[in-house]
Amino acid sequence: MSTVAEAAAARAAQTQGPEALTFAKALTSAMADAMRADESVVVFGEDVGTLGGVFRITDGLQKEFGASRCFDTPLAESGIAGMALGMAMNGLRPVIEMQFDAFAYPAFEQIVSHIAKMHNRTRGRVRLPLVIRVPYAGGIGGVEHHCDSSEAYYAQTPGLKVFTPATVPDAYRMLREAIASDDPVVFMEPKKLYWSKDLLDLEALRAKFAHDGARRLSVDGAAVVARPGTDATLIAYGPTVPTALAAAEAAASEGRSVEVVDVRTIVPFDDETVCASVRKTGRAVVVAEASGFASVASEIVARVQERCFHSLAAPVRRVTGFDIPFPPPKLERYYLPSVDRILDALDDLQWED
Repeated sequence: MSTVAEAAAARAAQTQGPEALTFAKALTSAMADAMRADESVVVFGEDVGTLGGVFRITDGLQKEFGASRCFDTPLAESGIAGMALGMAMNGLRPVIEMQFDAFAYPAFEQIVSHIAKMHNRTRGRVRLPLVIRVPYAGGIGGVEHHCDSSEAYYAQTPGLKVFTPATVPDAYRMLREAIASDDPVVFMEPKKLYWSKDLLDLEALRAKFAHDGARRLSVDGAAVVARPGTDATLIAYGPTVPTALAAAEAAASEGRSVEVVDVRTIVPFDDETVCASVRKTGRAVVVAEASGFASVASEIVARVQERCFHSLAAPVRRVTGFDIPFPPPKLERYYLPSVDRILDALDDLQWED
């Protein structure tokens, strides 16, 4: 066993078991543990060093690892992405922060034209182990340019993985796995979940990852059934998973058993888990914050309709944001998918009397 694995095992032996952590703290812990385990992991972006990031996700990393491994950059997202590309090509594992979803757009050319294509362009000779952290979506009362759901841009770009956790344990597991990946990962973090809290056996996860090394933690490309049910399936990811779970709970009070599937990784997409659920229930609603037209939700609907057509009792429905720019804070609650809107969609699934 390596020194890192021995240290993790020793910490696990002393722990009191699961502890309550916030989603944000789980992300911070994932980066810190990855940096302790591998000196090639570096973290940088706007205000991530001294300040610890706008949402304090990188808080304490510069203090522990120094300004050479966690540092601030100029306000130039294209430069941040380009520098990460060069670092990844030369043996480092950069983790960069885009600060806010819409702030990442100046880096889009670097991400789409170079980061996503490098593996294919070099016939596999050059791998790009880098992570692009993007705080995204609404629910925080933010203004325009601070609450975009931009996942479709990245999901539609071959060569990129797109991860979006919805739970505290997945925040840790999926970020560790993203950092260990030899391919570029766009890591979409639902901002409104940063302050959510859950029990997490952090030391056990550290020990597991130290023991398994770079092997997968079975998250990449694996959706999960977040709530079992028999009458209909809600398919959600990232910020809409808690809303879907709340809607399933409300539906239960009306006598309907609704299953909730958390997609977790948009790319690669787990058709098997999603379609197994829909074939079982015969009805499905896709829930996402992004606008519905030409969206990830649209793609999920198409995949389910193609693969589960003969099992469906009704067409697959969508509950999404509207096809408008993200609204001002006071109108946000009308724009975002809600329990009531989801229940209305469930009511339209041609139930027999």
